[in-house]
Amino acid sequence: MAQDSDIQAITDIYNQAVSAGGSTADLQPRTIEQRLEWVHSHTPREQYPVIVMEENHQVIAFGSLSRFHPRSGYDGVVELSYYVDEGARGHGAATAMVQWLLDEAKHRGHRMATALIFADNAGSIALMEHYGFSRFGLLPRACYDGSRFLDMSYWCKEL
Repeated sequence: MAQDSDIQAITDIYNQAVSAGGSTADLQPRTIEQRLEWVHSHTPREQYPVIVMEENHQVIAFGSLSRFHPRSGYDGVVELSYYVDEGARGHGAATAMVQWLLDEAKHRGHRMATALIFADNAGSIALMEHYGFSRFGLLPRACYDGSRFLDMSYWCKEL
């Protein structure tokens, strides 16, 4: 589980994604306080963990299982998300992170995993397909990244 001492690394990795575009709808870098609030919003943590992946005592990725919707009828459905440090990409960290998140979602009794991915994010889409997710929707021009509109794809997998 992510600790408060991991917040700086989580913030740095997330802000790489914000700056690069194409994997988050945030347009401005997030502060440490905002990322700390995000981590602490995952309650109860036993059901909705935020985790980090380390290599040589350095955080290279983080991921989470988040509540899909606050209404209790949706309990058992989680949204997974993951971000990998730009220097660690292409070496299997995202694959390992998604595998861990799926295993933990099952272990924690969740029945379905979802993901929201920019429709042109070929790497994340390939990863979802690799793990047997199905695309169940496309929201055209849903996100404006500051210069263009992007389609959002919605993915799910029965656990």
